[in-house]
Amino acid sequence: MPSAAINGTVIHYQVHGKGTPIVFIHPPLLTSANFRYQQVQLAGEFSVITFDIRGHGKSNASKAPLTYALIVEDIKQLLDHLGIRKAYICGYSTGGSIALEALLTHPERFDGGILVSAMSEVSDIVLKSRIRIAAGLSGMKTMTKVLMRGITWGNADSGLTYRNLLQDAKRGNAANIHQFYKYSLRYNCTGRLSELRAPVLLVYGEKDGGFKRYREKLEKELPECEVHVLDGEKHQIPTKAAAEMNEIIRRWIRARKRLATPDRATAQATGEPEYAAQVPAPGTASRAEEQAEL
Repeated sequence: MPSAAINGTVIHYQVHGKGTPIVFIHPPLLTSANFRYQQVQLAGEFSVITFDIRGHGKSNASKAPLTYALIVEDIKQLLDHLGIRKAYICGYSTGGSIALEALLTHPERFDGGILVSAMSEVSDIVLKSRIRIAAGLSGMKTMTKVLMRGITWGNADSGLTYRNLLQDAKRGNAANIHQFYKYSLRYNCTGRLSELRAPVLLVYGEKDGGFKRYREKLEKELPECEVHVLDGEKHQIPTKAAAEMNEIIRRWIRARKRLATPDRATAQATGEPEYAAQVPAPGTASRAEEQAEL
């Protein structure tokens, strides 16, 4: 599995497929393994970039306290390492807050954002309590294992997925996981959302009742967004509603490219360049190999 010296640490990453790049960001404790179905199902059209946040999975632990600014800088330097000038960025749950911070901090590096079951702040008592409990458990060595089992089981759509998620989660650094949870409690970029100029795709589950307020807040504050609410689905969309999520992403990015790029006839008539996919990314696995690993 590829790894790179990034921003003072070693980051584990994978690249699957060729085409328009999409970077995926996981929440605390989970790892890039949470995006296995995106790696498999989107690689035929996109360059799917997944990585373990420092202190998670196969990436090295972070000596510096974990903050969103630090993680965003890691993402920027990972894109530099891969020779990618611009990409789409997708964050799941708390990872969506990091995606927003990346869009706000480095708008020149991202064509758009995809937020899945995400939030720009943590402001309701229920979610605050859940994160505080998770932060507390992650600060106790014996209870971290209990937390890992609960979260990976909640995100698993099968026994095999559960085992894969848990195996990677166990590699994480408890101190960094604790820092991630604690930082998410105080992060708030809602007041800056009006500054965003990149388009944003919002994907939520109909039955994810606690996150309805966060979806509505983003809808209200974002200058340009498209919203999809998946019937009958809860919070864990990347694993439990992967096919629907991935098709929404395909259609949305295709539409963005049509809006942003002249077609062949227009390009020939005006002399403007047609859209060209970025340099094929390394580490691409075959579809058969990917399916065999699921």
